[in-house]
Amino acid sequence: MAVRLRLTRVGSKKNPIYRVVVADSRSPRDGKFIEIVGRYNPQTDPSTIELDQEKIKEWIGKGAQPSDAVSKLIKIAERGAAAPGEAHSDE
Repeated sequence: MAVRLRLTRVGSKKNPIYRVVVADSRSPRDGKFIEIVGRYNPQTDPSTIELDQEKIKEWIGKGAQPSDAVSKLIKIAERGAAAPGEAHSDE
């Protein structure tokens, strides 16, 4: 089973909000997942990024591969890691 960290879309039409989840790479984008490890809201100014860094590091240690978008979110969150749950700008 190939496990990936990726985004699933939630929210309403024309109002995307994303969850960062651990899921099997073969499951659909908004389908079955193993665990929720964060949230991303691009609609706020600045964009809100909330990630559970400990869970993410644990899953990457187990062999999970982050998607390109999740890799960027992790880098942004690490760069601006002032406090967990704080809003970070999407540069």
